[in-house]
Amino acid sequence: MSGSTRMFLPLLVISSALLVPAIALAQGEGDSREERDFRPHFEFTPFAGYRVGGEFDYDGTAATQSLDIRDNSSWGVDVGLYRDYASFYEVLYSQQTSLLETRGTSLGRLQLGTEYAHFGGTLLFPQDNWFVPYLSMTIGATKFDPQGDQYRSETDFSLSLGGGLRLPFNEHAAVVLGVRGYLTFVDANTRIFCVSNGGGACLFSISGSSFFQAEAQLGFALTF
Repeated sequence: MSGSTRMFLPLLVISSALLVPAIALAQGEGDSREERDFRPHFEFTPFAGYRVGGEFDYDGTAATQSLDIRDNSSWGVDVGLYRDYASFYEVLYSQQTSLLETRGTSLGRLQLGTEYAHFGGTLLFPQDNWFVPYLSMTIGATKFDPQGDQYRSETDFSLSLGGGLRLPFNEHAAVVLGVRGYLTFVDANTRIFCVSNGGGACLFSISGSSFFQAEAQLGFALTF
């Protein structure tokens, strides 16, 4: 991606940081006595997922080519600290191990672990229906980890945007159905997955500057 993307990134992060408190404040206007007596509490949400997408552009022998991560299952956990009845701060971890398609190269089958470790916030939108829509924004890091000891892992800055529905059983438990997109910013024109023993050999020379994956999630939220 071009330099405009790099300019857009800080604006998006700053806007998100300003937007979450602003919406939460608007929702808090006219709080009931019950809401004024609110006490912070935690939420723990393990989830199973399925990730699609994920592509590295690299410089091949004759032209730019791509390496694709095969669609595969994922899993993770989200831990939240409620700031009021309609929003909470969150720490998100999500992990996937899948095959990196290396067709057109001399490599064999390469398993690649992709992990996201993020923090951010979630807004809830309670309504008359029993389900509760939500919106989540996070920032953090992506770790690419080739399976095996011979190659070094890579870590890059990333952000995510997610949303979906919460289906509560009671005030302490809910099913969470959601989708989330992860955008990772990688250094263009750099080499990745280099030999871990300090040698100069690396698998690829990256030409693109971003990496995107989308994830469908099914979780179970426990509030306490």
